[in-house]
Amino acid sequence: MMRFVPTPPSTQHPYAAGVVLASGAGTRVGANLNKVYLPLAGRRLVSWSIESFARVPAIGAIVLVVRPQDRELVDWVLDREVNGATVEVVHGGRTRQESELRALRHLAERIDRNVIDTVLIHDAARPLLSPALINGVLHSAREHGGAIPGLPAEDIHTVGDDEDSIGGRPEGTVVRAQTPQGFRARPLLDAYEQAAREGFDGTDTASVMERFSSLPVHWVRGEEQNFKVTYPHDLVVAEQVLASTDYRT
Repeated sequence: MMRFVPTPPSTQHPYAAGVVLASGAGTRVGANLNKVYLPLAGRRLVSWSIESFARVPAIGAIVLVVRPQDRELVDWVLDREVNGATVEVVHGGRTRQESELRALRHLAERIDRNVIDTVLIHDAARPLLSPALINGVLHSAREHGGAIPGLPAEDIHTVGDDEDSIGGRPEGTVVRAQTPQGFRARPLLDAYEQAAREGFDGTDTASVMERFSSLPVHWVRGEEQNFKVTYPHDLVVAEQVLASTDYRT
């Protein structure tokens, strides 16, 4: 089930790795299989994310984190829909964070040798991310240490002390976080190993880094089409986005 890729012989500088998380069930979409293998515009959902990472030259390794029971679906996607990109497959864990850690441990030897300098972690349920967003997150993560994409959440309001009344808007800019979330590889691996030792389970990659790393996390403006497929209607919207003439131009 593991597909390894050697270090590209022409690479003289460290490259980045893209991790695509596909080991969740996604039951709310109403399907009887893992939602990332549902059809979307003639392809499986997960293959869109893989293709986006494959189109970014700075991404030298793509890791797909999967459930063991999805083996036939994974093989089908990799054999028919990846268009020649080499994908390394890792079995996920019981939680999202454990799945991320397994992917990082899979990359650890290359991280130790500084072959991989940055890791971007992405949810396969967000199939419409663009190579431009990947490049933006990667550039910011390399420059600052960490980066997450997000959109301003202008509809957020606080709740009063009585928990019944609506207060004003929170101070500062509030954003709705997206993926991929990117970080320098060595601090990222160290933070996840420490989180595992202490039994900490964060809400996303950034929350683990905020707890166990001093790296600053910068905000990169996300993309409206980079939404998460959660309910059946989301697939309809995604089909409409893919059919638009200006998608990924």
